[in-house]
Amino acid sequence: MFRTALIVLLTVVFVSGVQAKQLKIATEYPDGNSVLNELRASGKRIEERTEGRIKLKFYPGGVMGDAVAVKRKVRIGQLHGAFIHSGGLADVYKDSQVLNAPLLFRDFSEVDAVRALIDEEINQGFTENGWKTFGVVEGGFAFGMTTEPATSIDALKQQKIWLPANDPFTEKIAKSFGINPIALNIGDVLTALQTGAINAFVAPPVGAITLQWYSKTKYLTNAPFMYTYGVVGISTKALRGISDADMAILEEELTQSSKVLDNIAREDNKKAFKALESLGITILEPGAEDRAALEQESAKATAKLIESGEISQEFYDRIMAILNEIRSKG
Repeated sequence: MFRTALIVLLTVVFVSGVQAKQLKIATEYPDGNSVLNELRASGKRIEERTEGRIKLKFYPGGVMGDAVAVKRKVRIGQLHGAFIHSGGLADVYKDSQVLNAPLLFRDFSEVDAVRALIDEEINQGFTENGWKTFGVVEGGFAFGMTTEPATSIDALKQQKIWLPANDPFTEKIAKSFGINPIALNIGDVLTALQTGAINAFVAPPVGAITLQWYSKTKYLTNAPFMYTYGVVGISTKALRGISDADMAILEEELTQSSKVLDNIAREDNKKAFKALESLGITILEPGAEDRAALEQESAKATAKLIESGEISQEFYDRIMAILNEIRSKG
């Protein structure tokens, strides 16, 4: 009898130990934001479906620091993952940056055609390098916004342009254009715009409005400088010990949430772009000559990125083959 009770007790202790899997995930999105609301809802579903064996805890508002700090905390086990922009994981899987190549895309139809063929490859690349991801989440096209009209390369070079701190890929792009960017953390940008330390930035419309940066500029140049995206990523090390059944639930729910967030971002950025005009921003359309010059400089910048090993020639060529086929059809 005593022996049977002991076996039962040890079984309960063992099962309880298996259940205690809390995944701590950081994000720069503030509490109450639609992104965080969706992720929390996904976490709740995961907890319910796994009967408490997996719990997700989110740290919003950038309280865990920038991408560099977050990755360091993931390495030591203080965190297990993040909803992070692609540049934040560039050192993990360099070819993930191929979608960020300057002026690569002209419109969303080109984005959709390329992503339909390479999204899964990007997910696989992250996983093979230690980060389990659940789908590409669009951040939107990043446009240049300035206090002075800037539709040409020469005009852009004269601006004091902000770029994110600790983002060597974007910095290399800027310098390839002959632009010397001013690197700052996101929280310092509005103050820098107010004081004149910077007078231009590149960001998606939603970000420009949400962070109030637009209010310190007058113009938006309608040439998508860069396509941006993020991922929900969890260290593969942190996922060890999770059963196949529970892992399937985690993957299903976070993949579905990534799709929801991907769709939300597309619509929100389209609405925000239109809203900027009503908020007093003048939309500048580069002339054919200026646009051609921008694309030519972008091609040169991309060539330098390939030469330095930031992205592979083979991956880039595959994407350009898709784009050239689309463009050949008019």
